Amino acid sequence: MIGYLMSLFLKTLQFAEETRGMLEFHYYFLLPLGLMLTIWIIRTFDKNATGHGTEKVIEAIHKEDGYINAKVIPVKLAATVITIFSGGSVGKEGPGAQIGAGAASFVATLLRFSRQDRKKLVICGISAGFASVFGTPIAGAIFGIEVLIVGVIMYDVLLPSFIAGFAAFTTAQFFGIKYPYYDINFYRSITLDLPLIGEVILAAIFFGIVSDSFITVINKTEDLVKKIPLNRYIIAFAAGVIMVGITWFLGPKYLGLGLGTINHALDPNSHMESTINWYDFMMKTFFTSLTLGAGGSGGVITPIFYVGATSGVFFGDLMGNHIALFAALGFVSVLAGTTNTPIASIIMAVELFGTNMANYAALSVVITFLITGHRSVFQSQKMAFKKADNINIQEGEDIKHTSISINMKDIDKIKSMQEKIGTRRFGRNVRSIFKKTKKEK
Repeated sequence: MIGYLMSLFLKTLQFAEETRGMLEFHYYFLLPLGLMLTIWIIRTFDKNATGHGTEKVIEAIHKEDGYINAKVIPVKLAATVITIFSGGSVGKEGPGAQIGAGAASFVATLLRFSRQDRKKLVICGISAGFASVFGTPIAGAIFGIEVLIVGVIMYDVLLPSFIAGFAAFTTAQFFGIKYPYYDINFYRSITLDLPLIGEVILAAIFFGIVSDSFITVINKTEDLVKKIPLNRYIIAFAAGVIMVGITWFLGPKYLGLGLGTINHALDPNSHMESTINWYDFMMKTFFTSLTLGAGGSGGVITPIFYVGATSGVFFGDLMGNHIALFAALGFVSVLAGTTNTPIASIIMAVELFGTNMANYAALSVVITFLITGHRSVFQSQKMAFKKADNINIQEGEDIKHTSISINMKDIDKIKSMQEKIGTRRFGRNVRSIFKKTKKEK
């Protein structure tokens, strides 16, 4: 059922993008009106269709025992298609997860499942939605059960999620959905490539910074827009005008899904100067945050792929080699950093790019996941573990309301060191270490 719904959703999106050429003007001129129409549809028919979808599903599982009103399915589909058709910078996986979860919740309610079984079936709906949108059945199934609670994989739903993921993926293929798989022409040598491992570690640190910045910009923009004392329709129109103005000068590469740019980034034969700009990942982050903050409807993971791949091209260009490899590493690493799903991201790397880069992908993904810290683009995720021993967190709470503090013993050690050698000398020692490290790098 979900595989069929996803094929219908993806074909509708494809048709909407193809009909842009029938307009006698640039399609993105419709963006201000498209955002306003999206807000009206969501406010009129179902307010749960707002935002990037996955967030609402996670919240429903944790707070509503998986209950999702079935009317969110057509509302989310219509709102997302309008947003993407007019040029909104959003993705398709969030609506896929929400549509899949909504369909599963409807079936569970119809068959009078218990609350616990309904929650399990809705989790399977998330997995089926992701698997049939991405074309990665194993990673999609793992993502559905890994994204709910940071540090916990729900093993009791593992087998049903795999079955749902494979069934939805196969069904979508039966109805004509084709998925892109990438050949980055990277073949690991038998010998241990220590210089490349060092570059991958540096790349992972960089991807962690990119992930943290993406989370900050997305969340801060949404909070900032809510504080503006203006009508929501006026804000949406103004945001659309801003994006149209920037697009007029820089081109439409930051609008919509951005799959063309992702394909260019992962092409071993492309060069940064001809297809990818060094600031592309920053601009995509800005466009996505403005679209979602202004009231657009759509997913956030496709933009994350865009940001990860283009930032990887930027890093690879700095290193001077393996540009496609670093683009692929950024693709999966930024996903892990922004959503706290390292296992699904590693499996996705294997499914999309092949087994030859599995070791490097695992190294990059885990480091990025740790560096991002106790943050996520999905604020309703629950925390079940801490990523560092010297940090105290309130486990069991959602990320938005989790209190985080540094272990006081470590603070006492720093204060004791300052008292022994003097604050001024302590600062000089820290600065000298920093300068020495910077010089060595």
